[in-house]
Amino acid sequence: MRKDKLYFLTFLSITVIYAVIASVALHYSIKASTQQLLELHLDFSKRETQTMAMLIGHQLSHNREKDSVINQVQQSLQGTDLEMGYVSVFDWSGKVVCHPDIKKVGQPASSNKSFVSSVTDDLGTGNFYELLQNRLADFSEDEGLQSEVIHIQPVPNSDWMVAAHTNINLISAKLDSIKRRFYTIFLVMGLIVILSYVITVRLIGSAYEKRLELKNQKLEDEVVNLSKLNRAVGDYQQKVSVQQPQENGNDSSSKKRILTYVRNELIPIPIEEIAHIYTENTITYVVCFNKKRSTTNLSLDELFSNLDSSYFFRANRQFIIAIAAINKIVRYGNNQLKILVNPDSEVDIIISKNRAAEFKQWLNL
Repeated sequence: MRKDKLYFLTFLSITVIYAVIASVALHYSIKASTQQLLELHLDFSKRETQTMAMLIGHQLSHNREKDSVINQVQQSLQGTDLEMGYVSVFDWSGKVVCHPDIKKVGQPASSNKSFVSSVTDDLGTGNFYELLQNRLADFSEDEGLQSEVIHIQPVPNSDWMVAAHTNINLISAKLDSIKRRFYTIFLVMGLIVILSYVITVRLIGSAYEKRLELKNQKLEDEVVNLSKLNRAVGDYQQKVSVQQPQENGNDSSSKKRILTYVRNELIPIPIEEIAHIYTENTITYVVCFNKKRSTTNLSLDELFSNLDSSYFFRANRQFIIAIAAINKIVRYGNNQLKILVNPDSEVDIIISKNRAAEFKQWLNL
């Protein structure tokens, strides 16, 4: 249950993070795409009006009749108002001369809703987008196809002007299409990224959980083994404490006491009073159960050869420990054992991995 809750919280966290990042990315992506579209539309409209004005002026400069020019231009513009942008021609009085919708020919070119007064040579993408948003807020769907003038170019050798129009409805639909496309892309990407991340986390988590389970099982086995080992120590201590007086009386090879020094005083110490023996800086120290410490001239090898091997154990090159002094056995490092003795030792007593088996055999395990 805790795992499912953890995975759910992970999924929820990733979703929230992606939603925040995606919202910011969507805003800038849509804005950049919109500006790019409007910039291309503005540039194309300006070039189209300039080209149209130049062609009409060129024809008029060759003394062609205005009616003939109007008919030719009207035929070329017929039906182009269904595109995102188109052009029309009107005179300086504001009367439409040519228009894709022939019904508007002869009518006034401007209206109260037009922002022709805002059209300038430096109309930028930002201004265009802001004006477009304002016009979209004012228009209603039942008004039909709506258009606005975004650029005006005078026709040479005449009193005419070529106006570039933009279809509000079509460009709005184009912008909505861009938004929907980006929303779809980010939604699909979000599903793929989130699901992939959650699945990856799940797989990694499962593998890690298996490793933890194996490690925990190994630790449990080691704890059980250490418990057995500590119980064996207690049993062996009782066994040795009972057998030692008899064995000491019958074994002539084992010493009954060790001669030690405390400053200039010679002190014989009975074997049963010794807790552990260790070397430090080439000096051999003998520690008794009463915490008294003395020194001896003998090495650990010489001492251990004369001690009862059932009562003393050579833990390592530095320590000899008595069975009665062992307080607890704990796991240490990589399959090593740490012996806690009473009285405490200033230096850790570590039994290496190689000697651990011998130590267990010494305890009759």
